[in-house]
Amino acid sequence: MFKRILVPVDGSTPSKRAVSMAISLAQEKQGQVRLVHVLEQAAFMTGYDPSTAASGHLYGALLSSGEQVLQEAAGTVRAAGLHPEVELVQDMGRLGDAVATACTSWAADLVVVGTHGRRGPSRLLLGSGAEQIIRFATVPVLVVRAEDEED
Repeated sequence: MFKRILVPVDGSTPSKRAVSMAISLAQEKQGQVRLVHVLEQAAFMTGYDPSTAASGHLYGALLSSGEQVLQEAAGTVRAAGLHPEVELVQDMGRLGDAVATACTSWAADLVVVGTHGRRGPSRLLLGSGAEQIIRFATVPVLVVRAEDEED
């Protein structure tokens, strides 16, 4: 049923659990996995200005970090015998919008996303990437909660 599985990754424990779940689903159904890392607008809320050297270094560091996250996740998928696709989205918009666009352009039929499962004030302060993805996705979303993490 779900053969084109998109997984937003950020290197966190919940993200790694989502990759593991996507691997299991893809192996079961001979599916494909596409890993997506989004450089979102929130990363630049500290006064990003592309014309300054400091901002250029910040942007370069974010790109490098995103590539590293993607390669680590891709290595995990390859170790399971699958051939993942990777995409670094330099959207600068909201995470949910960027993932929804990635779903549509790749014709994904499932998104697997990790969540810390925060509640209360920590969720209000930090927001919820998984919640954004659920709200904007045009396909079903499987949410995988991290184990052994406190709220």
